[in-house]
Amino acid sequence: MSKTKAIAEKLPWTDRAGRFSPLKATTLILVSLPALWLLYRTVFLGLGARPITEAIHRVGDWTVYLLLITLAVTPARRLFDMPKLIHVRRILGLSAFFYIALHFVFYVIDSKFDVLFIGSEIVLRVYLLIGFAAMIGILLLAVTSTDGWIKRLGAMKWNRLHKAIYVITALGILHYYMQSKVDVSSPVLMTGFFYWLMGYRMMAKRGYKEGLVPLVVLSVSAALLTALTEAAWYGIASGAPADRVLLANLDFSFSIRPAWWVLFTGLGVTAVAELRKRLRIGGSPRGATPAGRTA
Repeated sequence: MSKTKAIAEKLPWTDRAGRFSPLKATTLILVSLPALWLLYRTVFLGLGARPITEAIHRVGDWTVYLLLITLAVTPARRLFDMPKLIHVRRILGLSAFFYIALHFVFYVIDSKFDVLFIGSEIVLRVYLLIGFAAMIGILLLAVTSTDGWIKRLGAMKWNRLHKAIYVITALGILHYYMQSKVDVSSPVLMTGFFYWLMGYRMMAKRGYKEGLVPLVVLSVSAALLTALTEAAWYGIASGAPADRVLLANLDFSFSIRPAWWVLFTGLGVTAVAELRKRLRIGGSPRGATPAGRTA
């Protein structure tokens, strides 16, 4: 029985007591869906004229998405009073590693397993070097994600090491920009979400873990930074006038620019957090604190 329990405790869909965890099981299913959809498309629908290249891009995109979702766990726990989300953060981080590893495997296949060519390309092409550095970083975090490594390193050193996810995510987004070439709307959107998530952490360190005004200010600031980043990128990459790129944010006839989606998302999170706080859904009332500050 002890061996069975020990095995059960290590299964990814069980909690520390070896019991089935619906939250973990659901998370595992959700993070598997992009890979399963890619497999389905490959077998039944096809991936276009360059299937390997398409697969490289799709799993690379999902690496960035999962890194951002992993970073979103901390604010979601606090703002929505969902402490159990901490139990799926490791699953999300390991899923990001799985997708970036698959991204690299597809690249190796596309390069016909030519190790010398792959090595030279990584060294000579900056965007590949940045992506490779991000992959090594995620590998390091994946290897040290276990309870055993927490004990070996100690909680403080382990936490410092795993804060490298901030740099890794930034590198992943930069790689995303550089391989997107002409249209960088998706990388810009991911940048905006990254600004919001990092801004929240800076805000929380100063005691503002919730509150209507701080969250609105954060959302507006992240949106403005997103618009400025988009203008700066197009200016550097193609020489496009910054004022024209910024003014494009006011033209809704063609599309809604990423900065607006960042603003809408941030304000949506703010609205839900405020509603939860007022109605106390799913949690007990907390002690009142002034100006949105927490004790």
